[in-house]
Amino acid sequence: MKAAPTAGHVTLDRVTEADLPRFRRDLQDAFAVAVTETFGSVDDGPIPSDDDVAASLAAPNAVVHRILEDGRWVGGAVVSIDTETQGNALDFFFVRADQLGRGIGRKAWAAIEAAYPDTQVWITHTPYFEKRNIHFYVNVCGFHIVEYHHAGHPDPHGPPEPHLPGDDGMFRFEKRFP
Repeated sequence: MKAAPTAGHVTLDRVTEADLPRFRRDLQDAFAVAVTETFGSVDDGPIPSDDDVAASLAAPNAVVHRILEDGRWVGGAVVSIDTETQGNALDFFFVRADQLGRGIGRKAWAAIEAAYPDTQVWITHTPYFEKRNIHFYVNVCGFHIVEYHHAGHPDPHGPPEPHLPGDDGMFRFEKRFP
């Protein structure tokens, strides 16, 4: 049996203004994979929406990173860093669809943690149907599911209207450090 290929050296760098159109397109393409697998299409426009991506990129404490493997752009992340409380958020995280299954996500998450060593807690969210993400955050990265937001229990900080197919349920994850 042939062993799965492994990722090379994974690093982060900052996205430039010129990188933003490709970053948004790659992010939406990566997110479309699970939506298409689960619901059959993304007919209502890109997921996340252009407005959701723009809001995340423009947030006051946002830092936008490219994920590089041996210097080649293979994914990205948007983090919100609160230097006062060290309660940081992973707003978006993706590996390009053609690069999945090679350990890039694991190495990229390790690079993010290394870049922000003073973090006390990381918070992130993922849709209820994104089994790969749920597995990745819980079993690979060490997050814990701490809340489930849905129509009967909306996220007080989330958008007021659904931006995902189905019931718009989202899991909230935390990873705490001593």
